[in-house]
Formats: sequence, C-alpha cells, structure tokens
Amino acid sequence: MPRKLSTLAAVLLALPLLVLPCVAAQSGASAARPRARQLGIHPGPYSPGPLNAITDVKGVEVGQVTIVRGDNVRTGVTVILPHAGNMFQEKVAASIYVSNAFGKLVGSTQVNELGQIETPIVLTNTLSVWDAAAALMDWELALPGNQDVRSINPVVGETNDGWLNDIRGRHVKAADVLQALANARSGSVAEGAVGAGEGTIAFGWKGGIGTSSRQLPDSDGGYTVGVLVQTNFGGRLAIAGVPVWRYLEPPGTMGKRADGSCMIVVATDAPLTSRQLHRLAKRAIFGMARAGATGSNGSGDYVIAFSTTDVIPAGARILPPISRLNEQTLSPLFEAVIDATEEAIDDSLLRATTVHGRDGHVAYAIPIARLRQLLAQFGRH
Repeated sequence: MPRKLSTLAAVLLALPLLVLPCVAAQSGASAARPRARQLGIHPGPYSPGPLNAITDVKGVEVGQVTIVRGDNVRTGVTVILPHAGNMFQEKVAASIYVSNAFGKLVGSTQVNELGQIETPIVLTNTLSVWDAAAALMDWELALPGNQDVRSINPVVGETNDGWLNDIRGRHVKAADVLQALANARSGSVAEGAVGAGEGTIAFGWKGGIGTSSRQLPDSDGGYTVGVLVQTNFGGRLAIAGVPVWRYLEPPGTMGKRADGSCMIVVATDAPLTSRQLHRLAKRAIFGMARAGATGSNGSGDYVIAFSTTDVIPAGARILPPISRLNEQTLSPLFEAVIDATEEAIDDSLLRATTVHGRDGHVAYAIPIARLRQLLAQFGRH
C-alpha cells in the first residue's frame, strides 16, 4: 500500500536537516557488533521470523532518524507503522499496558478506551513528546481522505536521554518526525544507538533500539509476534540467564543508576481483540524482568500492542465480522512475546556503540569479547 507525502510533509522534508536517516543500514561500527543469536543467545523454544524483527509481522514498517549535532545533541525519532495506509481511516485493534507510569505516553487513554489505534507510533525523548505529537497530528490530518477529520489521537512515547543529550534544547523538530515517517519501510531494522535510542542507557551500558520476533509453529496457529524496544532503564543485567552484573560493571557511575524507562512495541498478525492484546502486552514485561529490570520508582515502562489482522474502517456503522482466538490458545503467544522482548533488549545492548555526549558524558558499549567469555564460562554458547 504506497504512502503519499502530504504537501506539508513535502515542504518540511525539503528543509536542510542535520540528521542521519536510519532505514535498514547501520554504521560500520554497529554492523561489526553481533546480535544475540550470533553469540548463541536464543531465548525460548520458538524460532524467529526471517528478519528476527518486528517487521516480520506482515505490513509493519519502521522508520528512524538519528540526530547528532556537535558535542551535546544525541537524540532521535523511531516510528512504527502497523500498516502503510491511512491509519485514521483503517484503524487496528490495540491496547496499552502500563507497568510503571513514570513517563509520558500521549494518546494512551483513548487507545485503551476504544481498543484501537489510529496513528503510527512515535518514540522520541521526554521533552520532545509534544512536538512529535503535533507533527504526527499534522501529518495525519494532511493525508488524502482526512480533510474533514476533526480529532486525531497521536500515540507518542518516550524515554529520557538527558544524560547524553541536550534534552532541554528540544532538538527533535517536525521535519525529523516527518522524515522518519517517510523513511518507514519493511525489512531489517537498524538497532543500537540509532533513532530514539541514540542517547539512551540501559543497565549502565549504552542501550538503544532493539528488535526481535517469534514464529509460532502451525500447530499453534503459525502466527508471528514482533517486538521493538527503546531501552533506557536500570537493574541487574542478565543475559541468557548469566548474572552479567556480578562480573561486568560499566565504567564510571552509570552502572549505579536504576531509574529510567523502557518503551516496548508489540505487533502480531494473530487475530486478537483489544482485551486479548492487553493480556499479551502484560507478558512483555516478563521479558524485561528476565533481562534484569528492577522496576524502580523512576522507570516509565509501557507496552503498546496491536494486531494487524482486522482493519477497522472509520466510517462504517456496522463493522465487518472479525475472527478471534479462543483464550485457551493464547499461551504460546504469551511465551513468544516474553522471549522476543528479552532478545530485543539484548540486541539493543549488543548492537549499540559507545556514545560521547553532553558535557563530556560517555555511555560505553558493553564489551563483546568479555561477554563471550562470560557466556562460555556459564555454558551459554
């Protein structure tokens, strides 16, 4: 389904930008760092999809823009589209689960009230949430077919990248959001210090964007579950069950930090209602816990889950019949989302590179050679 740029988007995208688009390619440094599976880490019994990414769910697209300027600006935008069409006219079932609400998630109450989502999902930094929401609203209002729309519910989440980034400068502009939307594609997804993950920190190490997927066998329905995370939280890091925190501590003071946040986006092609998606979203937090999250007071942890199966037409008085799964068949999906979330968090750390940012602060990438030794020591290879 081709996406057309509105006049507003075309004008803003023509402006000069000091940003780095991240569609699928990584920098050379990031590309040299392994994903979890290259280290023998493969949580759970189910296999990933072909890309091991949220985009394994048919129709889902991801676009990213990384903003790096001077010594102090380290931030960006990541967008997730359930489909490439007009989402206001063709909504999808969705739900949002809040594990700890020390954060800002614009649009969450309407999503849970109506059980549907009507815009792409945007992730960025804390103080850019409202600017991003305004840009997303303008983009969607300008789409062909939306000329009479009088209400839009943009969905925008965040984590706070203020240790590495001049967050008070609000460097994410409308043009950055529009470029990320224009960049959105299916296919492989850039991970680590990219997009909304450019300035984030997890377990004291450089965190960022991570993604993973699971493909259920035909006997369990053959459905796909995909997860994308923006990691910026603390705790006691565990990888493949190995207590990494006991043996490998980040340099400096960042390893002592517990507060932070994690945004988790879950996509599936399983025919789930919003209530069932809420049940699925809850399980994603189990994957975060397996990675070592301690759920601190200052952690804003949210899961946005949607199904791509049944499109909900905006103007229909009577909705077409939908299929849905029996509750007794949901357990494999629950297991899949837990495992994919854990692996996506691992990938956000493994793919990230060291970032030098605001006021000389440095977030170090977790050292792969030492991690390999630890995994081998514990027989996880």
